[in-house]
Amino acid sequence: MPTYGWLLIAVFLPLCTMLVFSFMNATPMGRAPIVFTLKHYKAFITQPYLIGIAWDSLVIGFWTTFLCAVLGFFAALALARATIGRARETLLILILLPFWTNGLARVFSWTMVLREGGFLDTLWHALLPEAGSIGFLYSRPAIVLGLVHGYLPYMILTCYIALVTIDDSIIEAAQSLGARWWTILTRVLVPLALPGLTTGAILTFVPVIGSFMEPRILGGRVGVTMGTVIEDQFTQAFNWPLGAALSFTMLAVILAIFATFSGVLRRNAGGVA
Repeated sequence: MPTYGWLLIAVFLPLCTMLVFSFMNATPMGRAPIVFTLKHYKAFITQPYLIGIAWDSLVIGFWTTFLCAVLGFFAALALARATIGRARETLLILILLPFWTNGLARVFSWTMVLREGGFLDTLWHALLPEAGSIGFLYSRPAIVLGLVHGYLPYMILTCYIALVTIDDSIIEAAQSLGARWWTILTRVLVPLALPGLTTGAILTFVPVIGSFMEPRILGGRVGVTMGTVIEDQFTQAFNWPLGAALSFTMLAVILAIFATFSGVLRRNAGGVA
């Protein structure tokens, strides 16, 4: 009961409240009479530029999730298979360090690294004094880099939990049958760690789609995403119904994407079995 009560108060009640807001014609705290309407859900039709912004947000989400999956899986594999005892505990603490720092400070620190004349640029010019600048602040790669830094620990931990439960005898059997490391990786480790990869992808992709801090700080003029648009509706335009409608529209798109991929993953899992 305490668990379900907490979920009701912290998750479902706010979601239901925002769902009701999305059908209103105006913010309920204003003086305008409240009328229920579907006009806010037509925003992608009446304001076509939102389609491009939504597509850019999905592309950033896919790139971030893909990079987190690749880096996170191999980091978790090294953590689970190449470390023991205190070394593993120390690395786990280092992986969790981003969670112990303020997210805003973490993102702003990247501006000092990626800007022209920043740390990365200074190091590059120390090696090649005549080379041009390699600073790429206020670009989509900078946004993706900041998001990967923030959400990579989720992927590492979920993959680590899946990999650490794999019996060593399975890998030893594959090696004794002459399987090379690439075959073991693609035919044994990845299929068995697929639940961890799927969970990590969900924990990464869903919040990345709605992120607004990294795109706004690291993206500058190119950092307009659905997260920043929705945040502006709540904090600048004070148009809560439109912000709520955009949020639930993106939520529906995300659920449709995961429903599609979950069917593919189930078929792949059946083929592996």
